[in-house]
Amino acid sequence: MDIKYMKQALEISKRGYGYVNPNPLVGCIITKDNRVISSGYHERYGDKHAEINAIESAKESIKDASMYVTLEPCSHYGKTPPCVDAIIKAGIKRVYVAMLDPNPLVSGKGIQKLKENNIMVDVGILEDEAQKVNEVYIKHISTGLPFCVLKSAISLDGKIATHTGDSKWISNQKSRNRVHELRHNYSAIMVGINTILKDNPRLNVRMPHISKPSHPKKIIVDSKLRISLNANVLKNTDEAETIIATTSIADKSKIKEIKKLGGRVIECKSVNERVDLVDMLEKLDRDIDSILIEGGGEIAYSSLEAKIIDKLELFIAPKIIGGAKSRSFVGGAGVDLVDDAFFIRDINIKKIDEDVHLQGYIRR
Repeated sequence: MDIKYMKQALEISKRGYGYVNPNPLVGCIITKDNRVISSGYHERYGDKHAEINAIESAKESIKDASMYVTLEPCSHYGKTPPCVDAIIKAGIKRVYVAMLDPNPLVSGKGIQKLKENNIMVDVGILEDEAQKVNEVYIKHISTGLPFCVLKSAISLDGKIATHTGDSKWISNQKSRNRVHELRHNYSAIMVGINTILKDNPRLNVRMPHISKPSHPKKIIVDSKLRISLNANVLKNTDEAETIIATTSIADKSKIKEIKKLGGRVIECKSVNERVDLVDMLEKLDRDIDSILIEGGGEIAYSSLEAKIIDKLELFIAPKIIGGAKSRSFVGGAGVDLVDDAFFIRDINIKKIDEDVHLQGYIRR
């Protein structure tokens, strides 16, 4: 039953995708006499935490009840009061926690305070699943850097476009809908300047079934500041901020024009006259906890080479494009030896109609 209730808590925590960044996803279930009497989740950044929502939504007394929460309850004042105080006041007798909070302000302190107030605490139920749900939060709070996901839609032979440049559409509609869900989930979306010049994308979220999708900030890697002032990403800055990462060789007068349009330019170190992606990540705002990297083969290889990629999201269509000059999923110089290849671990594969959706993590 403990596993059953924690699974329910993990499932409802996912409703916060795209709304709570850079906070963690948290779900909470309250049970009494082997039945669920209340539930709640962290709904939006700055709002009440999952435990408080569950306590306040209870329709009956929760004294002596049990609580299942996917992340250690907080014990410090942030944007909201400590959750442990509310749990103690409510008379909860036992708390099941999936994982400790890696935030040094919290880690272990919430558990300790509950125990000091004679509340029984069990830690580690479905811990692996909880860590996966909060993989973005764990990396960001531990390193200060965003969790980076490389996404692409490819043919069976690894192509993202034909030799003429045609790329619409390689994946099916359901796969493309899933991509927009990913955009909704992450704080920012990043592409190289070649994608902007070729496709002039909007880089926003288009999900008809969600009334208020969370549009990611747009990051354009543009070493020489070649972006057109008429680019779509500079027209819809009211949806989300557009950030252009460039180098010292950028035209300073053009930077001023971009700022007038509502865009922001950050000057980064350069490596072989290209933006140093590691330096760029370090200069981004702290509220950007995750980046979905789309675009072409050059930005894909640069990101892999810079070792900033954590996760891979591939949508593979049952099509063969062929052609030596057709664009591949990963371009760049490539590795010299097979032993130097980028290995993928913990692979998960599922079908989306005829397409195959592959998820995996870069092995360090």
